[in-house]
Amino acid sequence: MKYNTEEKKLALPEYGRNIQNMVDYCVAIQDREERKRCANTIINIMGNMFPHLRDVNDFKHILWDHLAIMADFKLDIDYPYEIIKKEDLYSRPPRIPYNNSRIRYRHYGKTLELMIRKATELENGTERDQLIKLLATQMKKSFLNWNKESVDDRKIFKDLDELSDGKIILDEEVHKLAESRDILARNNKKNYTRKGR
Repeated sequence: MKYNTEEKKLALPEYGRNIQNMVDYCVAIQDREERKRCANTIINIMGNMFPHLRDVNDFKHILWDHLAIMADFKLDIDYPYEIIKKEDLYSRPPRIPYNNSRIRYRHYGKTLELMIRKATELENGTERDQLIKLLATQMKKSFLNWNKESVDDRKIFKDLDELSDGKIILDEEVHKLAESRDILARNNKKNYTRKGR
């Protein structure tokens, strides 16, 4: 008895050894028309193995790519689609450049810093004032997410002043943010609800 471990490694194991044997047979067929008919039959069988994927865009195209891969790109037929190239199959995608920009306060995050910068570019008015109040409130929430203790509004206003390079200065007498205990209570309630209790 011959064990599968003694057989050649399957290129796409999800199709199984029988489909691989069919593909190997198809590659060995001499007559080009007969080879094309055989390839079409194999594609139909492969499609029947995964009927739930028929709604996927380019399902047939994917099957023809898989057939080419299983044939080790040696199947000489006129493919109905442009198939993947062997060199593209194992090539690595280009490296994505990593943003190494410095974050002044990690607990606020880079996005909040960018939003503060955007707020400094807005003209004075109610839209700017509302955005600044929302940003200050979000800063307090973020601070309390990372530091589970009370935080004074003066600290938030000082950080906002620093992050805006002195362009946004809030007066603690005029601008009042939500109390730390209220924010922490809301956070605890959300966490309690998420756990399904």
